[in-house]
Amino acid sequence: MSPLKRYLPILDWGKSYSKETATSDLVAAVIVTIMLIPQSLAYALLAGLPPEVGLYASILPLVAYALFGTSRALAVGPVAVVSLMTASAVGELAQQGTPEYLGAAIVLAFLSGLMLVLMGLFRLGFLANLLSHPVISGFITASGLLIAASQLKHILGVPAHGHTLSEILLSITYHLNEINWITVGIGTGATVFLFWVRKGLKVQLLGAGLKPFLADVLTKAGPVAAVAVTTTAAAVFDLGDEGVRLVGDIPSGLPAPQLPPFDSELWLALAGPALLISVIGFVESVSVAQTLAAKKRQRIEPDQELIGLGASNIASAVSGGYPVTGGFARSVVNFDAGAATPAAGAFTAAGIAIATLFLTPLLTYLPQATLAATIIVAVLSLVDLGAVKRTYTYSKSDFTAMAATIGTTLFFGVESGVVAGVTLSIALYLYRSSRPHTAIVGVVPGTEHFRNVDRHAVITGDRVLTLRVDESLFFANTRYLEDRIYALVADRPNIEHVVLMCPAVNAIDASALESLEEINHRLSDSGVAFHLSEVKGPVMDRLKRTDFIDHLTGQVFLSQYDALCSLDPVTAHIAESRTPKKAAQSKVWAGPEI
Repeated sequence: MSPLKRYLPILDWGKSYSKETATSDLVAAVIVTIMLIPQSLAYALLAGLPPEVGLYASILPLVAYALFGTSRALAVGPVAVVSLMTASAVGELAQQGTPEYLGAAIVLAFLSGLMLVLMGLFRLGFLANLLSHPVISGFITASGLLIAASQLKHILGVPAHGHTLSEILLSITYHLNEINWITVGIGTGATVFLFWVRKGLKVQLLGAGLKPFLADVLTKAGPVAAVAVTTTAAAVFDLGDEGVRLVGDIPSGLPAPQLPPFDSELWLALAGPALLISVIGFVESVSVAQTLAAKKRQRIEPDQELIGLGASNIASAVSGGYPVTGGFARSVVNFDAGAATPAAGAFTAAGIAIATLFLTPLLTYLPQATLAATIIVAVLSLVDLGAVKRTYTYSKSDFTAMAATIGTTLFFGVESGVVAGVTLSIALYLYRSSRPHTAIVGVVPGTEHFRNVDRHAVITGDRVLTLRVDESLFFANTRYLEDRIYALVADRPNIEHVVLMCPAVNAIDASALESLEEINHRLSDSGVAFHLSEVKGPVMDRLKRTDFIDHLTGQVFLSQYDALCSLDPVTAHIAESRTPKKAAQSKVWAGPEI
């Protein structure tokens, strides 16, 4: 692929763009536009920004992704988690409703875009791997709960504030005597209606004889129906005078492109949050994009996705928007609606632009409780408490990282939650790596297979100790390996040979090489020869570039069976002459732990 096509994927898929493809993209764009209009308004509200900013963030970013993105179905725009992170980051620097707040949100989008583009150019997509799945799952679950709690004030019609669960709930409790019951009726009714639309409307429409496509469109239009009904009711009954908080006037027209304000102190203050938003947004987007691409046997380029998302955020900033990324629900809808190329996003942008030009006056009487209901229904689908139970059952250490992420996010804020999750994940990884799984192995009777003596019926001799290490050797775990070998030799006075079996060792760093040299030297002083077996080719190539092999007191064997036959032929003969027991055979293949 030429460099130009690599950085502009549109030059690749655009060559085969046809009328049929355009029709599929247009149909998908209509459905996503219907879904995106209320979501854009709601997520801007969640970010503490004027509602029109959500619309601005849904126009140029989609066009930019269509030019630079590689996913055929990813729908870019405002999303709940990034909106929450924006509110958390900007809320510490400026007051909501002020020009400084909006300016900081624009800078945040611009910085995030620059970081993503640079990460893509330098092929740093692997950095997202620092966020393990339990951490991401825990963060999204906690964010969903936090977002839902933050919208209760709009459902109840009370003033409240706070960036953590305890702050939000305490603030709402303090203002419970100010509940507006008309607002409660609107918010509760809209929430129940939207849950019903999501769970049951499509089934009923199909039962009534509607075609699946029409039923799907009507289901996706549920939030629009809620907006239309509650807005009409608020206008007809003048509910604003009854204390119901309305969206108010939304400026018509498209924003004039402009550069974000440059303030070195502001940029430095937002650099950390911008990096977190970039990484979280990229992980969420690339996960969705890869899942959808796999269904059609397509592929995406993660590093180019960084550039595509970066361009989208820069486009959002210059058009007066805030940070964006690929949304899960929106992308699935786009995929199911038949989107064939990223052009579907550009068509969606055109639809949002038309709405921004002509439809915003109709939203003046839109109750904020309706938008809050839209957010609550959307984010509660992100909450996966079942994943917490599954992770606890499978891995206590991963559960620890997940629980720490959830707890820290809920009670100390989103940024602290991400940092805690990443830090704990890395710490747990280093701890596990520093204590690699090792096993004394023996030969399975009648075979050339070697298995763990604690798990299988195997044969071992008194003269040869074979220790299998199941991880690459590096600075963090070499001390553990040294201590393990010395302790085993001390407990076995008849040992003449130690064989380090290395089928799972993919690398040996300089620190580990020094440890192997020290093991070789100390075993030699004890009259014990040190051998290696089943060393992988690349690892052996590196060892040969040193003098370690020359000083090795033993040999390097191609297989562990060769080592046993050479060092302890008596035991090898005994094992060869015996018929393997059925129980032993079943244990050998009972599971992945060998």
